[in-house]
Amino acid sequence: MQVTVVDYGIGNLHSVARALERCGAEVLLSTNPGQIEVAQSLVLPGVGAFQDGMSGLREQGLIEPIRRYAASNRPMLAICLGMQMLASVSEEFGIHEGLGLIPGRVVPVPKLTTEGVPQKIPHIGWSPIFPAESVSWQGTPLANVAPGASVYLVHSFHVVPQHDANRLAICRYGGHEITAAIRSGRITGCQFHPEKSGEVGLAVLRTFLAQ
Repeated sequence: MQVTVVDYGIGNLHSVARALERCGAEVLLSTNPGQIEVAQSLVLPGVGAFQDGMSGLREQGLIEPIRRYAASNRPMLAICLGMQMLASVSEEFGIHEGLGLIPGRVVPVPKLTTEGVPQKIPHIGWSPIFPAESVSWQGTPLANVAPGASVYLVHSFHVVPQHDANRLAICRYGGHEITAAIRSGRITGCQFHPEKSGEVGLAVLRTFLAQ
C-alpha cells in the first residue's frame, strides 16, 4: 500500500514515515500538488502553530489539492497540528482560517481544572482515550483500539467540532473532555501522535492503511 505524506516544512515527517513503513506501507514524502491530489492514501502530519502550518500549505500551493483529495472519498489521516488544520478556524494567536474539511473551531485546552486549579499547558503525556458519546469506532482507524487505551499527546489547543457526530474520541484533562480524534467520512484526525503511541498507535496506522 502506498501512502503519501504531505511535506510542507513543518512536522515530524520522518518519525511518521518510519511508523508507516513499519506497518507495511510504501511511503512517499511529497511537496508536489499533483502527487498529493492523486494519492491513494494521504497523511497530513504537523507540529507547531496553526498559522505557520496553514502558511506552509499555502506557500507550497497545497491547500486546494488537499481539499480536492478530501472530496474524493479516499482515506486521509491528519495528526496533531494536521488534525487541527482540518477545522474551519483556529483561535491560536488570533483568528485563522483552516482547511474547513470538518466544521469546527480550534480552541485552547483550559488552563484551569474543572475545580479551578491551574494545570500545566501544554498537555503533555500519556492519556487514555474513549469513544465520544453515541459514537462507534467501528469502521474507523480506531476500530482495533480498546477504549481506555493510552496514547501520547503534546498540545495546547484542540478541536471542538461543530457537530457532535464528528467527535470520534475524547480524553480527559483536569476534568475537561478534550477532543482526541475527529472523523468525517473517510477523513480522520488524531490529536495524539500514533507514531509515538507504541502498539496502540501502530494499530491505528495499520487499520488506516487497510481502509
